Amino acid sequence: MDATPRPPMLAGLRRAYEGEPMLESDLASDPIAQFTVWFEEAAAAGLPEPNAMVLATASAGGRPSARTVLLKGYDERGFVFYTNYESRKGRDLAENARASLLFPWHAMRRQVRVDGTVTRISHEESAEYFNSRPYGSRIGAWASRQSAVVRSREELDARYEKLAARWPDDPPVPDFWGGYRVHPVEVEFWQGQLDRMHDRLRYRRTPPGWVLERLAP
Repeated sequence: MDATPRPPMLAGLRRAYEGEPMLESDLASDPIAQFTVWFEEAAAAGLPEPNAMVLATASAGGRPSARTVLLKGYDERGFVFYTNYESRKGRDLAENARASLLFPWHAMRRQVRVDGTVTRISHEESAEYFNSRPYGSRIGAWASRQSAVVRSREELDARYEKLAARWPDDPPVPDFWGGYRVHPVEVEFWQGQLDRMHDRLRYRRTPPGWVLERLAP
């Protein structure tokens, strides 16, 4: 008898989205204001980690990579996250300073997608956030050579303990760690609708400002 697990049947997994349509007149005049409205509604609805977002990058050769990170700030300039500059995403961004973000608020039948260019934020801004983190997270930033191969969990834990002994109170900001800002050029607000006739409204940056467009689902 073949004991190999068989993949589940996925064709029947579907959900019917129902609700009021999203009209152009319902949205704010700029995407940051509209993002604030939806983010506050996601937080009020009790979604776990509403600031969790999928960050997609690509190498200079076009090899894509995606992972979940946490949004740690945003304003009219863009969306900020923090990481190790030597991680895979850091290396990608050094070669190809463009990225895409996706906020998957599926419980509310909503998604927000952000495409834009990426720059590092200032050391001062990174340091301010780093020093606000719990002590263990600050030591962890030092201990993890993010995306590098580690021989064992024991090796990783030993490195953490060594660094905790070195800085028992106030670890400094690593020079290989800091923040990036995604400067949006397109922001799309997606809302699920019945019969897959979803609403997709996209803000596109133009020299005078933002243009709002509806996209076919």
